[in-house]
Amino acid sequence: MTKKNDLQLQVNEAIRACQDKQAEDVTVLELEKDSGAFTDYFVMCSGTNPRQIQAIADAVDERLEALGLRVTHSEGYKQAEWVLLDYVEFVVHIFSEKARQFYDLERLWKSAKRMEPAELIAKPKARQEATKSAVAKTSSTAPKKARKKSA
Repeated sequence: MTKKNDLQLQVNEAIRACQDKQAEDVTVLELEKDSGAFTDYFVMCSGTNPRQIQAIADAVDERLEALGLRVTHSEGYKQAEWVLLDYVEFVVHIFSEKARQFYDLERLWKSAKRMEPAELIAKPKARQEATKSAVAKTSSTAPKKARKKSA
């Protein structure tokens, strides 16, 4: 798997963790390389109360840790108004609705490409299916002796 695929898998898992905890308005910003951005993606969502915001942060942390990815820096967990989880190549922002409107990162990073979670989540599945069909074609056309060796 390439580094870009690994990154998309990690971002997908962060998105799914947010969705599993009923985060609202999950958005992904793909930051431009020449914009001076310090990361590739922002994953942003909102929670309705401090407990839910902390639960979303915990779910993201647990899910990514299961992939072997540890948060390098986090802020705001105790106050639960704006929790920031920095994974270097992407940053997860979990806001209260009030904080999200106030800081308005989508406006501050308006040059970034705004993506819906489904756009990122759908990509790996399509690749996975293409890989499976390519493997199936290769193994069905290979001679029997070659198939036995690879099995």
